[in-house]
Amino acid sequence: MNTTVSETIIIAYLIIMNIAAFLMMRSDKIRAVHDRRHRIPERKLLGVSALGGSLGGYVAMRMFHHKTKHASFAIGIPFMLIIHIAIGIMLIR
Repeated sequence: MNTTVSETIIIAYLIIMNIAAFLMMRSDKIRAVHDRRHRIPERKLLGVSALGGSLGGYVAMRMFHHKTKHASFAIGIPFMLIIHIAIGIMLIR
């Protein structure tokens, strides 16, 4: 299967966003345990997830047990992931 330049850019974008979401969640968890002053705002964590990083955010949320009791994360990130998967399936067809 040959990929076009635009497909390559989209794939690279999604990889970057998911790595960013994962690392931000990890960093926020470390900060939550050690230093409560310099936390990453929930709005930024949700924003990066909404912009394509939902898989990375979901994996980090489960791996680090972070934000799992917050409804906006426990419901929001899996919902975003389902939407992102649905959009991906629609684009493939």
